[in-house]
Amino acid sequence: MKYDPLYIAYLIYFNRDRDYFECHEVLEELWLARNREPLYKGLLQVAVGLFHFRRGNIKGSYKMLQSASDKLQNYADDSLGINLARLKEDIRQLVDKLDHYQAEPVQYYDFTIQIIDSELKRAVDMVSSELMPNIPIQIHPQRGEKHALRDQKNNDK
Repeated sequence: MKYDPLYIAYLIYFNRDRDYFECHEVLEELWLARNREPLYKGLLQVAVGLFHFRRGNIKGSYKMLQSASDKLQNYADDSLGINLARLKEDIRQLVDKLDHYQAEPVQYYDFTIQIIDSELKRAVDMVSSELMPNIPIQIHPQRGEKHALRDQKNNDK
């Protein structure tokens, strides 16, 4: 199976850099190119949920992760060469903790997406040495260049 370079970048930003904002940027592009496939939307929302969690936006994190969980539920546990079963369980556990956050606050923590397909693992390892991390990682939302181009295009209409 050949994996899209944007998906590979997503996994690198997610696992290596913990740069959830950049995860959102690259996977949104792929999601749009793939006719808004819910599987990609769910993975995108995992990154957005963790981005909000890191920033202390518990309500936003809960909503994104709950939505991601709903979208990912119907997909095979080994979809897209990752251990989706483990990711779904990680999401479910964090959603439960965030649901009880007022009574029992939880400290922020990252997820790791386990890659189970050897072809995908090789691709991630290869591209990882070429894909430079964003330093510092983006902690606050900031619309990227592609959004500025999209806004300009819409303004020209």
